[in-house]
Formats: sequence, C-alpha cells, structure tokens
Amino acid sequence: MLILCALQGVSLLTVATTLSSMRPPACADPRGQCVAASGRQLALLYASLYTVALGAGGIKANVSGFGSDQFDAGDAGEGKAMVFFFNRFYFCISLGSLFAVTVLVYVQDNVGRGYGYGASAAAMVLAVLVLAAGTPRYRFRRAQGSPLAAIGRVAYLAWKKRKVPYPPHESHLNEYQSAEAPHTRRLRCLDKAAIITSKGETGGGGGGGGGGARSSVSMAATVNQVEEVKMVLKLLPIWSTCILFWTVYSQMTTFSVEQATYMDRNIGSSFVFPSGSLSFFLIVTVLLVTSLNERLLVPVARRFTRSAHGLTSLQRVAVGLAFSTAAMAAAAVVEARRRESAARDGAARMSVFWLVPQYFLVGAGEAFAYVGQLEFFIREAPERMKSMSTGLFLASISMGFFLSSLLVSLVDAATGGGWIKNDLDDGRLDCFYWMLAVLGVVNFVVFLLFASGHEYKVQSYGTKDQGLASNGWKKEETINDAMAMHVAEEA
Repeated sequence: MLILCALQGVSLLTVATTLSSMRPPACADPRGQCVAASGRQLALLYASLYTVALGAGGIKANVSGFGSDQFDAGDAGEGKAMVFFFNRFYFCISLGSLFAVTVLVYVQDNVGRGYGYGASAAAMVLAVLVLAAGTPRYRFRRAQGSPLAAIGRVAYLAWKKRKVPYPPHESHLNEYQSAEAPHTRRLRCLDKAAIITSKGETGGGGGGGGGGARSSVSMAATVNQVEEVKMVLKLLPIWSTCILFWTVYSQMTTFSVEQATYMDRNIGSSFVFPSGSLSFFLIVTVLLVTSLNERLLVPVARRFTRSAHGLTSLQRVAVGLAFSTAAMAAAAVVEARRRESAARDGAARMSVFWLVPQYFLVGAGEAFAYVGQLEFFIREAPERMKSMSTGLFLASISMGFFLSSLLVSLVDAATGGGWIKNDLDDGRLDCFYWMLAVLGVVNFVVFLLFASGHEYKVQSYGTKDQGLASNGWKKEETINDAMAMHVAEEA
C-alpha cells in the first residue's frame, strides 16, 4: 500500500503548487527581497516531500523483489525470461526519468508546476490501476517473519554459546538433515547458534532452567537460519565496494552541472542549453546501453561464457566500476583543459558538450552497475530476505552520496579550500576528479578480490552434495545454472 502513500505525497505537492494560499507569491527579482513562505505553507511542502519519500522507499525496496518472485527459477522457460527482467526493469525506470527531465520540466517551467505535479499524480493513479488489474495472476510469497529478528537471534545465540565446543560432526546441528540450504564451513563461528546444548549448558554464563530437550532445542537456531545469515553477511564485502560508484555518479548532478555554467552553452544564436539538462545525455546513454546489452552484448558474451546470462551479475558490476573510473579521468582532463582555456582566452570558453563524454561513461557504467548490483543482491539473498537485500542495494546508493559530501568536506579541510572553491576558475576541481579516479582504481582492485572469492548460490538446495558454485567470478553456477547451460548449448 506504500504506492498509495507516494500517490498521496505527489497529490499534496500538486495542491501546494496550485493553490495560491499554499505557496508564497512569485518573486520577480530573486536577488531582491522576496516574501518568505509561511509556516503553514512549509508544513504542507515538507509533509508532501516526506510522504513521497516514504512511499518511494517502500516501492523501491519491494518492486524488484516482487517482480523476480513472478519467475520460477527451476523452470527453464521462466528462468530464461528472468535473465532479461532486470535489464527491462531498469530500462523502464530510465525511460520514466527521461520523460521527467524533458517533458515534465518543460511543463513546469512554461505551463506551471501544478500541471507538472498533476501529470505525475495522474501517472501514479494509472500505475495503481495497472498494478491492481494484475492481482489475480501474481505469485505471492508468504511472509515468514522479520529478517532482522532472525539475524539478531542467530547472532545472539552464537555469542551466548561461544564457549560451547563444536559437535564431533556437523550433522549434530539443529535440523541439519531437513535444512533447505546446504551447510557451509565459512563463518563457522555462527554454527554455534545451531548447537543443541544439554540442560544448563550454554557456555556463556546463562543458567539452565528446567525444560529438558525441548527447551534446549528451542534455544538453538536451525542450520537453515544460520545459513541465511551467512548469505546476508557474504553480500557485505561486495556491497561496500559498490558505494564508490554512486559517489562518482553524484558528481554528475553537482560539480559537473556547475562546470557547465562556466562553459559555452549557446546552440546557434538564440538557444542556451540548460546546465541542469546535461543529465539528458546520461539517461539516453542508459537507455541505449540497456537496449544494446540485451540485443547485442548478451548474445556475444554467451559465445564466450556459455551462459544464458552472458555476463554474471558481478562481472556487470565490474564493467560499471571500470566505466566510472574512466569517467573521472575524462572529467579531470576536461576540467584541466577548461581552466587553461579560461586563463588563456578569457571570454572565449569551451563548449559545454565537452562534458558529454563523462556523462556517457557514467551512464554506460550505470547501465551495467545498477542492473548487476540489483540482480546480485536479489539473487544471492535468502528467499525470505529479498526485500531487505534490495534495501541494502538502495542503501549503497545513499551511502555513495553521503560519501561524496564527506570527501568534499575532507578535501576542503585538507587543502585549505584550494581545490574546491565557489569560483571553479580559482580552484582545482580537476585534482578532486583525479583523486576519485585513483580511489576508483583501488576500489576496483578490492572488488576483484572480493568477487573472485564469492560463491554463488546454486539452483536448488535439495541435496547435500550440491555444495556451492566453486567460484562466483570464474564459474557461472548461479540460480538457473541448469537452464543457463542448456541455453548455451543450443546457442
């Protein structure tokens, strides 16, 4: 129902920008004295924005996982369709973003903000109706409790039994034989949560009460619960190396836009290209690359990897990280050239379209990194923790933007304001870009180390001898492995 929350927020924004009593009067001279918004007007505005944020957070954290639930990983036909789901999912998101930064921005600037937000509200009403129309055909997974509670319980029991010796054989662990997930020896300290202790034996100082075998079993997590926690923890190293990509991405909406204001934005004699519209090139690149990825790159990659996926999710992320690092190098070169041109020629300024390559590189990187990260976090998470893993992915985006702000503050303090100044001609923004490029190289190497040691989930946990894929970077034994090899052989 959070989509209704987002709809309500957009509707409130429409009201706030349409009713004259709910917005301050127009200000003819922004540099002069303008009438400030009243407390009631600000309250409505902030309530609208927070309501939209609440609804958007719920939608983003659940929609991709819910979409993947509609595919049966064990069915060859549906598994093949799922290969393209994430590409098409992000293609639609980018298409909506392109519409927003072109049509809606034009409507808001030339017709009225109320009409722009009203169109958004109407689109969300249509989305709700379309979503509701498909309800009879959806597949729903039954809720199985809070993932955070399960993780906390396993961590608590493992700590409480930290002094309890391991059993002579892992088959003595709680519900070992009936576990759906195969037992792994990584993070073995968590296995202690599944040890069935005798009466009073906790090893952590906990007393033993009456209750016999029943209470001792109830105070032990199952092997399946322990393995689910291990799966989540295995995501964290990859998650940490994905943050820097979004730090680079944030530069396209901050410093790169400011760069554009110092460059020649004239097209012909009458049109001035808006600096904020440079994101148009990024979104178009995303749409182009996602389309080519499905129709050209995946078929070509299949011939080399013999996998229906073409590239694994981690390989996609690696390509995205490489593109982002190249983008920062290109941005540094262009900024250095821009400063030299401004110092030498004065009024003669570089064309703003010299910034297009860095937008192209970040857009291409986003097409790979976003899809790869989303697929990785959903596929590799336990079945009942998909929404949480999607939230983990979205958290990496937020952390990337926070890291960008932190780096700006640290660099400004370390250089005494020498690199980043209000007037870019007096600063050294190119050095800041080079720093991000170097960090990108280091981050890329660390990512390769983590990725080379990652073991993908297998298609089925039905038998104990299946184990895990030997190497998530070199061997394509992900979910749908049997289907992937079948499709590759046909190709």
